[in-house]
Amino acid sequence: MPKVIVVGAGIVGSAIADELTQRGWTDVLVLDAGPLYATGGSSSHAPGLVFQTNPSKTMTNFAQYTVEKLRGLGETAFRPVGGLEVATTPERLAELHRRAGFAASWGLPGRVLDPEQAARLHPLLTPDKILGGLHTPTDGLVHAVNAVTAQAERAIANGATFLGGHTVTGVRTGPDGRVAGVDTDRGGFDADVVIGAAGFWGRRFGALVGLTVPLLPLAHQYAKTGPIAPLAGATADATAPILRHQDADLYFREHGDRIGIGSYAHRPMPVEHIRRHDESSVMPSIEEFTPADFDSSWEDAVALLPALAETKVEEGINGIFSFTADGFPLIGEHRDLPGLWIAEAVWVTHSAGVARTVAQWVTSGDPGIDVHECDLYRFDPVQLTDSYVHQRATRNFIEVYDILHPLDPPANPRPLRVSPFHPRQQELGAVFTEGAAWERPLWFTANDGLPETEGIPDRDEWSARHWSKTAGAEALVTRERVAMYDMTPLTRLEVAGAGALGFLQRMTTNNLDKAPGAVTYTLLLDGQGGVRSDLTVARLAPNRFQVGVNGPLDLDWFLRHAPDDVFVRDITGATCCIGLWGPLARDVLAPLTTADVSHAGFGYFKAKHLEVGDVPVDALRLSYVGELGWELYTSAELGLRLWDTLWEAGSGHGVIAAGRSAFNSLRLEKGYRLSGTDMTTEHDPYAAGLGFAVRKDKDFFGRDALLSRGESSSRLTVLTLDDPAAVVLGKEPVYRDAGPIGYVTSASYGYTLGRCVAYAWLPASLAAGDGVTIDYLGTRLAATVGTEPLFDPGMSRIRR
Repeated sequence: MPKVIVVGAGIVGSAIADELTQRGWTDVLVLDAGPLYATGGSSSHAPGLVFQTNPSKTMTNFAQYTVEKLRGLGETAFRPVGGLEVATTPERLAELHRRAGFAASWGLPGRVLDPEQAARLHPLLTPDKILGGLHTPTDGLVHAVNAVTAQAERAIANGATFLGGHTVTGVRTGPDGRVAGVDTDRGGFDADVVIGAAGFWGRRFGALVGLTVPLLPLAHQYAKTGPIAPLAGATADATAPILRHQDADLYFREHGDRIGIGSYAHRPMPVEHIRRHDESSVMPSIEEFTPADFDSSWEDAVALLPALAETKVEEGINGIFSFTADGFPLIGEHRDLPGLWIAEAVWVTHSAGVARTVAQWVTSGDPGIDVHECDLYRFDPVQLTDSYVHQRATRNFIEVYDILHPLDPPANPRPLRVSPFHPRQQELGAVFTEGAAWERPLWFTANDGLPETEGIPDRDEWSARHWSKTAGAEALVTRERVAMYDMTPLTRLEVAGAGALGFLQRMTTNNLDKAPGAVTYTLLLDGQGGVRSDLTVARLAPNRFQVGVNGPLDLDWFLRHAPDDVFVRDITGATCCIGLWGPLARDVLAPLTTADVSHAGFGYFKAKHLEVGDVPVDALRLSYVGELGWELYTSAELGLRLWDTLWEAGSGHGVIAAGRSAFNSLRLEKGYRLSGTDMTTEHDPYAAGLGFAVRKDKDFFGRDALLSRGESSSRLTVLTLDDPAAVVLGKEPVYRDAGPIGYVTSASYGYTLGRCVAYAWLPASLAAGDGVTIDYLGTRLAATVGTEPLFDPGMSRIRR
């Protein structure tokens, strides 16, 4: 039986120990520098409010399991008082309807109440102060130290050992390169597996093994009032729903006849030096309360709950907990030190869910759910710098209760990564968004005067954010003439070496054993046959491949599995790419090269090395927008010359620059999937409509598991909205008859089709022509199941 050491005995570490021992891994040692079980970390002071609803399906799943598990430990660990989020502005009320949609999509009970209904749920709330509320009856309160104790005691009963007062000072490595144990200030311990669950000490723990754990400890204010008359005589710690007033960055909970108030309204308070236990007057996770930072929050609290005016703040803390650059936890195994795992930046809300996932991942190799949003290796190197983590994590603190549009770009640090075409994009009035630290044009104001904008319907205020009719015009021009798209930010790898072909054949589902010059669409699966990613693989030479992937996680996956005779490197920053697409793309390209770019001479899904004017180019005849064209790759220093060459040649053909908004519309019309959004490891290729990319007659990673899976009861389904002016954005619940039957993944207006196109996971029993409705901000929109691809099913526009 493997020996496991868990570093950290807070609510995450104790839960991991409990989950491991329940799976039969009972040789578990949990170490903590602090006393058991109030160890002095975030768990020891956490107010314990669990609001489960989250835009992320995975984060909601974590919270749902946390509630389920802790509720089973009794009311000393969890009180199911429900949750109530109130709106005091029309914008917030619309946001609550959106959040109710998330709840329905992810299987949570929740509904928006009118002011009278909401006020009846809380003894201090009056209907005249609010416009409505979102009630989730299964939310509640965790008593964090009791939950830690209960899970630890059960783990101990199953064979685990907990030791307080042990500070981990080093991590041992064995001769095989795997983790071998830890050293502490009181001696060493051997282990086969070490799991870091050190909370806001996680960055320090990672440094012991040379691993960047990109989190930032921040202080957050929590105060308790004196007694309040309406709560006099309270016999329980809390009976009313936990309460959120996000318009003022506040939350509330009962403490008997008093109220606890948490605030995110104050200035960010990064904590650079975390005190040791022997340096702390109370505990390391508690800083001295700063009343001046709470003054405005108290005024807002009294304005919402007038009964507070009769009392005052009697005590408070600035409590430390962890933030990351994107708001998600950090979980996964150290790539260069097998057996060393991380489970950091996890809040109480998600603690048991994360612990279950980590325990299942460690013991079986399968996390059980899609965790790509939380994977330790999801960041590019530039996103791991101290400056980046500090700025983004601080921003996440500020925005924790803000109304955030799914297309809202982060503010700083920007710009960081820019393609060689950036100067020309600026000249054309690009409206930029950001992804993976890359500046990405959404559309270009130089195209505002295009006549194709006429007839594009107006939008409601929410869906009109980060959108312009100009984006629709760019999509239509791509269909009618030709457009240039900056594809540089899409990650590409070079895979080379004597074993490159065999490696890629084993790792992916399609047949790559083709002559140089072939391009193949293929998939990466996990060990259970779920879709990790989709790839485009170009064989440029017998032992050299260019692989278009979906970011750092695919690079990590390849690096973990590559044999010694295969070299894998990220070439994204050293190269650049223009997508030249549209019916006139060949008219632009042909005069610039001596190569034959006719359909007979340069077929679809083929690659050639060309000279485009003065620029050497690797050209791939691909199209993610459903039109004739090429992806043209060159080195970064030649990128601007390539742009100018194509732009000049295209001027006589009406070429335009087009952005990501048009791109997304066109790819959905054509039915092209977006990995991580339309399908994840929770879906198999056949249900995702990608069975054509699987060759059952060859061996590949995940093959046996895929072939043993039964037929999925759901499938990725294309919908079109019946109202030509209606738009949805993604993650909305889909209804048929009374209840929700699935959820939208991707959606965009299809300008060629004159309808919004939405992809959704729905019952496989639905057929083309069936009607459903989509809940958009509380309004049901009629939609119809379609047959894909909606646009050019005969592929005549691409293959010509």
